[in-house]
Amino acid sequence: MLLRLLCSISMAGFLVAGEEEDKRLDTAAVMFEEVMGIADKAIPQDLLDKAECAVLVPGLKKGAFIFGAKYGRGFVLCRKKDAGWSAPGAVRVEGGSFGLQIGGSETDVIMLVMNQRGVSRLLSSKFTVGADASAAAGPVGRTAAAETDATMRAEILTWSRSRGVFAGISLQGATLRPDKDAIKGLYGKSLLNKDIVTGNVAAPKPAAKLLALLNKYSSRK
Repeated sequence: MLLRLLCSISMAGFLVAGEEEDKRLDTAAVMFEEVMGIADKAIPQDLLDKAECAVLVPGLKKGAFIFGAKYGRGFVLCRKKDAGWSAPGAVRVEGGSFGLQIGGSETDVIMLVMNQRGVSRLLSSKFTVGADASAAAGPVGRTAAAETDATMRAEILTWSRSRGVFAGISLQGATLRPDKDAIKGLYGKSLLNKDIVTGNVAAPKPAAKLLALLNKYSSRK
């Protein structure tokens, strides 16, 4: 009887965790669609097309910066070798500084990883933006605005949206690590982000909208 009760509690916890990740995936998809929907204020198309991976963190909590606590949970997707984007891995974002561009209690964050060295950093057990991987605030709008030295050299480009304003952001000092709980909630078992985004792991159904949008706005044929 006790064993059955414990199993029931465990299954209930798993379902709640899975539902939470499903909602966050949908929120990430809505965020990305809204950002890319305004052409003259979106991520420049040429940068999106060059990116190897994308990290989307919806509803990052500003207040946690003050206390140094965990403040953001999001997803990482990378290019597949054939075409399209991978199933989503999951990451936690901790510490770091927003810079002066940010306002409001919650902020959406998008990062593009621009080369394979950056991808290796991203898929490690832990890395710090600006220390383990070079980073720069991403430009917004037309492609001409993207041609800066900092942009061309950076392994990671970062943007934020707060109170309806989308702009480049400095995330120097922010640490990214795998979100093991979210991965288990999405796939029902423990997996590594590296295995998810570089292997043949099938994407969960709730990721369909986000994948469709990424492929719509930037799919290598």
